Amino acid sequence: MLCLYNFGIYFYSLLVNLFALFNPKAKLFIQGRQNIFIHLQKSINSNHRHVWFHFASLGEFEQGRPVLEKIKELYPDKKIVVTFFSPSGYEIRKNYALAEGVFYLPLDTANHAKRFIDIINPEIAVFTKYEFWYHYFKILKARNIPLFLISGIFRPNQLFFKWYGGFYRSMLTSITHIFVQNEESKELLNGIGIDQVSLSGDTRFDRVFENVATVKKLTVVEEFIKGSNVLIAGSTWPQDEALIAEWIKNHAHWKVILAPHEIDAAHISQIVALFPGALKYTSLKNTPPSSFQILIIDNIGLLSSLYQYGNIAYIGGGFGAGIHNTLEAAAFGLPVIFGPRYQKFQEAKDLIKLQAASSISDGEGLENAIQTFTLNPAAGKKAQVYVMEKKGATKGILEKIKPWLT
Repeated sequence: MLCLYNFGIYFYSLLVNLFALFNPKAKLFIQGRQNIFIHLQKSINSNHRHVWFHFASLGEFEQGRPVLEKIKELYPDKKIVVTFFSPSGYEIRKNYALAEGVFYLPLDTANHAKRFIDIINPEIAVFTKYEFWYHYFKILKARNIPLFLISGIFRPNQLFFKWYGGFYRSMLTSITHIFVQNEESKELLNGIGIDQVSLSGDTRFDRVFENVATVKKLTVVEEFIKGSNVLIAGSTWPQDEALIAEWIKNHAHWKVILAPHEIDAAHISQIVALFPGALKYTSLKNTPPSSFQILIIDNIGLLSSLYQYGNIAYIGGGFGAGIHNTLEAAAFGLPVIFGPRYQKFQEAKDLIKLQAASSISDGEGLENAIQTFTLNPAAGKKAQVYVMEKKGATKGILEKIKPWLT
């Protein structure tokens, strides 16, 4: 099985190199790893021990961020190294101030893993939610370096729980402790003999609660709204945007703030064509905003602050691989709407049960959901209370990690 795994990593590398010829993200993936070990050796003092945090992408960074920042607060002399697998995480957080260095994670080969761990000399390693890399895990275990997985979530259809999944189960035995989001995950792991598991909850609740407490006002957005009802459409994809474009035609008394998941020039041009006369955020300073109905967010980093201005949130991704972050909106007391593919997200299922969220599959569903939430303002309060009651995972995780840090 190891031979197949190694071949899979090699084949993946070939595919990404091929896609890099015409795909900007794949190009960043390749360019970011060029001369990575030279860059690491110049940036990192291997004589120092480091706390290593690895994230798949930006969403996982925000999920693990409360634990990282709490460790830095409690142990300010600790040196932190952050790695990302995906460009969408690295490119946005490559200058993160609390880390001694932020890097792409070299692909998981035996040689790469050994060289990387030699250089950063980790005191502990913390991975978030998923990302299971055989060679990195094996070397960490061989060197008795504690490895933690936080906010983990497991499902019965994963390879760990198949009769032929022994190779993948072996990775779990390399983890010092696994902190999971729900009871089902704990039971699944216990059922295959993985007992170093705690039900801690999801650190994202801590992150979004903190965001509400520290959010900054956006004066130009306040000028755009001018007391109107506002739909915040976050992390949208083309199918989401098409539904909203049809809905807004018959709702002149509403305003829409649309923050797409991808903000490349081609996608922004598509959105502008869908919403004739829309105002782009980068043009706000030169244009009186209150006369516009649609505001397109064509830069990164604002979405989590925008929800403070909404009445209802639409979360994108539900017509593709799965929905994006619903908790940021819920924390501000907004009911949330999303497409049909939400089953992998426990918080989405919970919010639907609370009647604080609605899943839709077409324009009629969108119309009905917005009308329902407009007539039932208590739905947003239910969403906010749900977030408040779920926070606290970071504290429990830190209590168990502390012995390895002192």
